[in-house]
Amino acid sequence: MNRIYISNNQEKVPFTPDLRALVKRAVTVTLEHENFPRAAEVSVTITDDDHIAQLNLEYRGKDGATDVLSFPLMDLELNGPEVCAVGDIVLSLERAVTQAEEYGHSLEREVGFLCVHSMLHLLGYDHEDESDDGEMRCREKEIVDERLELTI
Repeated sequence: MNRIYISNNQEKVPFTPDLRALVKRAVTVTLEHENFPRAAEVSVTITDDDHIAQLNLEYRGKDGATDVLSFPLMDLELNGPEVCAVGDIVLSLERAVTQAEEYGHSLEREVGFLCVHSMLHLLGYDHEDESDDGEMRCREKEIVDERLELTI
């Protein structure tokens, strides 16, 4: 069984029980979609723009807030422990609200997308070049639209 730890470290946007359940579901369905071979441990921290901006500067050298950061921990050895620590996700709920408004869709769709996006990063996907970007975007769309059923 997967272990998904969620902490809300902000007070600017209500982090409802429905959003908490959505975060868990997004992590779980991404692991299932990617056929992750064992139980996973993932930590998700919900934060605000100020805190994620500090982390973005500290860990990526980029000044300013971002929507989500991924911190992979996974060193998948098939003979390793039963539960694999996959990594940490830090998501700015404040930024998710802004982006949902900008893109004209629900906060739920934005949070679901950001969790899926970050999970794919934790599982080794990237979007640094066009071929990687296309594969990652295709997987995001499949998971968000078909598995989470969060269409625009």
